[in-house]
Amino acid sequence: MQNNYLNQSEIKHVDYKDTEVLKQFLNPHGRILSRRRTNLSAKQQREVEQSIKRARFMGLIPYVQK
Repeated sequence: MQNNYLNQSEIKHVDYKDTEVLKQFLNPHGRILSRRRTNLSAKQQREVEQSIKRARFMGLIPYVQK
């Protein structure tokens, strides 16, 4: 299996309420990092992206960092 943050931390499901984990996948400007940078599988990347978008919509994570 690939060596990535989710596998190292033994996280099976990414929750939109866990903002500390989601911030690992954002760059300093608030953009979502690519699969190349995160080393996630396609399924994990889709789950992370969906969780980040939900957290943004709920106001837990800002859309743009200053």
